[in-house]
Amino acid sequence: MKQSNYKFIIAICLTCLVLLYACKKSYLEKQPLGSLSETTLANKAGVEGLLIGAYSLLDGVGQSGTGDPFYTPVSNWVLGGIASDDAHKGSEYGDISEYQQIENYTVTPVILPFNEKWIALYAGVQRANDVLRILATVTDGSISDEEAKQITSEARFLRAVYHFEAAKIWRNVPYVDETISFANNNYNVPNTVPIWPKIEEDLQFAAINLKDTKSEIARANSWAAKAFLAKAYMFQQKFTEAKTLLTDIVANGITSSGTKYALTKKFADNFNPSQKNNSEAVFSVQMTVHDNANGANGNAGDVLNFGSGGPATCCGFYQPSFSLVNSFKTDPVAGLPLLDTWNDSDVKNDQGIASDAPFTPYTGTLDPRLDYTAGRRGIPYLDWGVMPGRIWIVSQDAMGPYVSVKNVYYKADQASTSDTYNGWAVNQVTSNNYVMIRFADVLLWAAECEVEAGSLSQAEKYVNMVRERAANPEGWVHSYVDNNDPSKGFTNAPAANYKIGLYTGQFAAQGQSYARKAVRFERKIELAMEGHRFFDLQRYDSGTGYMTDVLNSYIQHETHIPGYNFQYMNGATFTKGKNELYPIPQVQIDLSMQNGVGTLKQNPGY
Repeated sequence: MKQSNYKFIIAICLTCLVLLYACKKSYLEKQPLGSLSETTLANKAGVEGLLIGAYSLLDGVGQSGTGDPFYTPVSNWVLGGIASDDAHKGSEYGDISEYQQIENYTVTPVILPFNEKWIALYAGVQRANDVLRILATVTDGSISDEEAKQITSEARFLRAVYHFEAAKIWRNVPYVDETISFANNNYNVPNTVPIWPKIEEDLQFAAINLKDTKSEIARANSWAAKAFLAKAYMFQQKFTEAKTLLTDIVANGITSSGTKYALTKKFADNFNPSQKNNSEAVFSVQMTVHDNANGANGNAGDVLNFGSGGPATCCGFYQPSFSLVNSFKTDPVAGLPLLDTWNDSDVKNDQGIASDAPFTPYTGTLDPRLDYTAGRRGIPYLDWGVMPGRIWIVSQDAMGPYVSVKNVYYKADQASTSDTYNGWAVNQVTSNNYVMIRFADVLLWAAECEVEAGSLSQAEKYVNMVRERAANPEGWVHSYVDNNDPSKGFTNAPAANYKIGLYTGQFAAQGQSYARKAVRFERKIELAMEGHRFFDLQRYDSGTGYMTDVLNSYIQHETHIPGYNFQYMNGATFTKGKNELYPIPQVQIDLSMQNGVGTLKQNPGY
């Protein structure tokens, strides 16, 4: 299934039902121009079109005000990345000030990103519900019982995914099913009822009823539903339930095209748009370019995240932090992570050093995944040449010396994997899918469950599966044959002093606390810059203060680096009991008012 189909068939969707909380009565009472009636849609073509429309909003970008890509990316690089210890906002001071507030934990319920994200997610919920509502009215015999079961299961899967994303961000959110509508006068749904049981119910239905394979690889299969259900259990610390599912997924799971789940041979293949929909992709949001959509079907959410002097030459957001890069240091003998001392000193970098001044990169041992995660001075940046440092960064003084890599296409494939977005962002929208769950995710969740409710030795085996892939020299960044002409290719020599080893019984020998720390650290480096980190810290916490301790320690480190003034983070504090969740958008509370009281309740501390 092509993403281009996703975006243009939605013209036939029931747009009057899309923005449940963002529309006023006067709008809902009118038939929108260009929309079709329920009767017209009550057939196979109409329902399939609605289902494609429901898939289309997974990227967070739609028509008719259903999401600004700068605020609603499916990658969650803002809410999950720069709000954590993964990355700095990037660009320069004051550029998109709302991001700055998110990063330094001074957000309020009125800033735009939260309402935009809410609208996009609940538009997705409503599109999924439209499918279920209209499916129930089809009486022309065009949809078989089996087809109806698959359509229902996919719609409920999507409804669960959209609610899941909302629950990660705000936790206290309303669950909206197909019975909710303005016509039924029940559209003011409270957010005071726990939402996880409803998400579980939808995912359980989908897991049981979806087929293992699909004719279009972009569609969800039963294994994708099982993986999201396991993820829902992980967010509730239901480790026993998650463990049962994850063990099955590891042993038997397949992609919707029928390929057995497996780690790709090379770590970097997961971020190469020419290698997408591979064996590691449990569920991906599809992105396409050069499809006459003016870039709208590409990865619009990440259009800002390129080095300002490198590929696409704009716009310098989402820069890896010093602390993240330090996390990739390894023990020079065993090649294991420095679980307790990783941030004691900084990897040598070119902060404050001109690009034409001499510089020698860090010579200590490093995990090879670093250089496919953070672009750094003196190291080959994919096939674009040696990263030159300062001249690739909008404001190195403000945001640091590193640039993102995982969202970037290869120079050799630029013509086929990038496009101009909306007439201005030349080569800034890509066909790089966003993989919501990849098999490495599954393995590390399984390891986490074994630590908490199973075997420490088995947890170590799962972690080593991930590390074995990273340890394969074939997948490392290598030096160029000629630094002045990267088109000549690469040598067999590693670009840096890579050293990565496997655990050899440490989990069982040193106990649960050590194993827990090791699993969490592995997840931090394997999934860095993929929008997961803030939400991982959130679920690790469950009131313990763990997230608070991690992020306040991070602030202390980043704001005390010699020669670097992280201006807007000076004095920043992550507040326990508040900043673990984001504020409910004030405009949504206002729209839910009945007799002067908001049906939606604000999260604590806001």
